[in-house]
Amino acid sequence: MERENKRPAHTDKDRIALPSPSDLRGRQSVRATFRLSESAIHTLSALSAHLRIKQKSLFDHLIQDKRSLALIASGVEMERFEKLKRVQKTFVISRKTLCCLNDVSKDLNAPRDALVEYSIRRLTPIVEEERERQMKRKRVVARLTRFVEEGENLLESSRILLGEDDPVYERLESLIKACRKSHRAALSLTHQSP
Repeated sequence: MERENKRPAHTDKDRIALPSPSDLRGRQSVRATFRLSESAIHTLSALSAHLRIKQKSLFDHLIQDKRSLALIASGVEMERFEKLKRVQKTFVISRKTLCCLNDVSKDLNAPRDALVEYSIRRLTPIVEEERERQMKRKRVVARLTRFVEEGENLLESSRILLGEDDPVYERLESLIKACRKSHRAALSLTHQSP
């Protein structure tokens, strides 16, 4: 009796497309230097730090959208752009982002630096929102500070009245410890500035 050669049935795993070498190369990081305003540099770094997103990720997100870059290129006011006080800044970005930027710059005859500057300016409303939110956080944390201080006073009073071995004191102590820990974490968040 001959043994039949059965081929395994195709699975979903067999249908998953493999990445191409060019896709993988597109994800390589490269260094690119631009001349940008201090404001643009600050906006990108502040938002990156505040949202805990790598600058590379923000940069890639802003620049890889050719349609948006084309719209930005049509709105660049070269006279105003050239008057900006700009400094050199090197960023780590993906090769794909750099190629996209170079293509749009060449196709639409728009300077790369201007495309980057105006792309970053799109983040300004987000930075303003985060700045406002940060001010609100500070007000809430100030109230939390007063709350923890009152809790500390209550804990001390209950220790004097009830003693440290009292179950109410023990529960209150656990609560105040948790409040202190949350307060420290919240306080550290208010020291970040967008």
